[in-house]
Amino acid sequence: MDSDNPLGVCLRARRALVRPEEVGLPAGSRRRVAGLRREEVAVLAGVSTDYYVRLEQGRERSPSAQVVDALARALGLEEDAADHLHGLARPAGTRSRPRPEAVGPALLRMMEGWHRTPAVVLGRCLTVLAHNVLGGALFAGHAHSGDLLRLVFLDPDAREFYPDWEAVATNSVAALRASAGTAHEDPVMIATVGELSLRSADFRRLWARHDIRRKTRESKRFRHPLVGELTLDYESLTVNSAPGQQLVVYQAEPGSPSEQALALLGSLATAEVPVARVDGPADR
Repeated sequence: MDSDNPLGVCLRARRALVRPEEVGLPAGSRRRVAGLRREEVAVLAGVSTDYYVRLEQGRERSPSAQVVDALARALGLEEDAADHLHGLARPAGTRSRPRPEAVGPALLRMMEGWHRTPAVVLGRCLTVLAHNVLGGALFAGHAHSGDLLRLVFLDPDAREFYPDWEAVATNSVAALRASAGTAHEDPVMIATVGELSLRSADFRRLWARHDIRRKTRESKRFRHPLVGELTLDYESLTVNSAPGQQLVVYQAEPGSPSEQALALLGSLATAEVPVARVDGPADR
């Protein structure tokens, strides 16, 4: 999705984000590059400058696990980003291919019983594969209610809906990077990144950073058009029976105004079908 040399692209992007003073190097006043120089990364990682240059240029594509660990430390990568770097360093033939995305009936039934808890199942491109009544109501009313990534970057009311839009956008792109992994042949992922890159300058800016961070847990603010301000905590759970899917469950602090607003939203939801499976292409 970035080039035929994803490892080199990632290394260049990440070293541009590291300030010299963060790793004990003098910043200086005559630096011609943002972040670290190639030779500085090489020294920090304990490899030769020539070898590191070959990695960035794609003339060396299979560094050892020890070298990748050293590069991850030199660039200050967190666990998700370091795992991603290891994935890029693996030979292309060993990378897993994406599977069709279908939500299992048992998971749908479980979500159906959560009447006071918004829940959605997300695919690898953050498309909504299924939701319960409250999960659908939480994101209803937008041009891209069924696609949380496009909602963030393409919906005209996204910055109104998400008061902390920049943080939401940054985390969404980092989650997409983590989900993408090494699936560079995934046509859905390629189409998603291509469309958003063409249509959103903000997406292009954040995608170029190569931040990688899986959705885990977070407190998120919403400004809902029907019930106003909501602050919800979410937990993202991997669906082991369907690799790549995430079950995201939202909760309000007990006794809080957000809990009252969430209850009001539930009472306003008019859908009769408890859980909606979102129709779409078979490989989404």
